[in-house]
Amino acid sequence: AVVSTQSALYGRARWSNAKNEITKEETLNPIIQDTKIYDGVNTLRYVSNLFPYHGYMWNYGAIPQTWEDPEYVDPNTGVGGDNDPVDVVEIGRNVGYVGEIKQVKILGVIALIDGGETDWKIMSIDINDPMADSLNDIQDVENEMPGLLAASRDFFRNYKVPRGGKYNVFGFEGEWQGREFTEKLLKKTHKKWKELVSRTTKGKIMTENTSINNSPWHISKKEAREILKSNPRYNPDARVPPPESVQHVSFVKRTVSEPVCDAVSDGVAGVLPVLPLCSLENN
Repeated sequence: AVVSTQSALYGRARWSNAKNEITKEETLNPIIQDTKIYDGVNTLRYVSNLFPYHGYMWNYGAIPQTWEDPEYVDPNTGVGGDNDPVDVVEIGRNVGYVGEIKQVKILGVIALIDGGETDWKIMSIDINDPMADSLNDIQDVENEMPGLLAASRDFFRNYKVPRGGKYNVFGFEGEWQGREFTEKLLKKTHKKWKELVSRTTKGKIMTENTSINNSPWHISKKEAREILKSNPRYNPDARVPPPESVQHVSFVKRTVSEPVCDAVSDGVAGVLPVLPLCSLENN
């Protein structure tokens, strides 16, 4: 079988906590750290260290030129899209960096339902990773990295709870779907993106692009470079240090037991550390 590859843009490195996003409200959709109002204060967002994980357990980003249309009710979930590009996690051994573009092999997807919206999470691996030749579909992940699928589902179900959010739920009863299904999903969401940037009336999403010539919002690459040059240069001294609480560990009572204890008690292929998971599954 022919295994597809896909470009993916990453905003969150493995083990990091900052919740970086592709922003829809700025021209050319740069990556910024998301904010949310907590106790009346607009605050930079960080993911909690949901025990036994530290931040994100994979490199985390999105597939460019895809869009989860909120007006399209997905028959697999019964709810509309989350108005964002399709999210993707990359499970190779190298820790990524903000803004990194990787060519990845698509492996599968899980249908997260977050706040009443469809929020697909694709699993992938860098095509240059030593394990890439061994991973061609979602079942290969279970065979070669036992426990990773269950741990990932556990994270997606529970990660919002430490900050007062609700437990997330899933379509397909939480079962990961394979590569073929995922490829069809990507074709569908890419079509939705093309429809979005072809609309004559611009909504809240900035749809300037350099790739769809008949889009009303098409700009040249020269114009795009000028927009980038007009932005302030990166100044590392202007960074806001994360609060001390980012390093705290959050314990959440699980509502669903995941079969990860035996699978990762010895570590997973150099990717996941040795973790005492069995105790938390019985809370």
